[in-house]
Formats: sequence, C-alpha cells, structure tokens
Amino acid sequence: MTSEKILRFQGKNANLDALSQQIVGQLQADGYKTQKTTAPLGTIIQAQKAGIMRDILTADRCFTILVAGQPNDFTVHVGIGKWLRDLGIAAVETILLTWLFLAVDVPEMLWTRHVERGVIAQINQIVESPALATTH
Repeated sequence: MTSEKILRFQGKNANLDALSQQIVGQLQADGYKTQKTTAPLGTIIQAQKAGIMRDILTADRCFTILVAGQPNDFTVHVGIGKWLRDLGIAAVETILLTWLFLAVDVPEMLWTRHVERGVIAQINQIVESPALATTH
C-alpha cells in the first residue's frame, strides 16, 4: 500500500514558488531537516525529523511533498518517501517517480496520520493565506 495524500486547489491564483518556500520555512521552524529541488514534474520537498517517529521508521525515511500544476489549478502530494542523499542531483524525473512515495507498513501509516494532522493542516493554512496570490 502506498501512503500518499493529495490536496487539490483550484482558483487560488497562487505563487507556487512562494508556496514551496513557505512550506520549507514552516517545516524548518518546526525542527525538520529539509531539502528542496525543482524538477520537470514540480517542486519536490523532503523533510525529516529526528526522534521517536524517525527511529520507528528507519533513518532513511522521510515525508516527501510535491507541489505541481499552475497557479489556478495545482496539487500538493504528501507521502512517505526515501530520503535522497542529494535531492538536487537526483532530480531526474524517472528516479524521483520511483522513490517519491514508498509502500508503507503499519508504523508508517500511523506516522502518515500524524503528518496529515500537522503538516497538511499547515499547507492548507498557507494556501489560504492572501499573501500567496500571484501579482499581475
């Protein structure tokens, strides 16, 4: 089973670069180690936090966020992934699609629920912020 949550937003006229930066900033403020890259499929963010959840899952697991689409029709995918040592170098679309979201077991499903309650709520809050709109 793959654990992935997909959020779709329409009519937001959002600056997707600013959205990605705000997500990274919020994750870092919450104590996550992050890495971000832009690939043909969108902006990919990986976040990993030390502690009990990381110990349960194994050290190479993290959650991966993909922001893709256009300002008025975009998706944010959040799921469990494999921490890629250098996300910028690994930004070849075929490699990322293979490793972006992994099959999960019960501890990871519990962690995904934890992520949904926290990170996904924060992403929704950022998207709804009026400051995210693009300027024309």
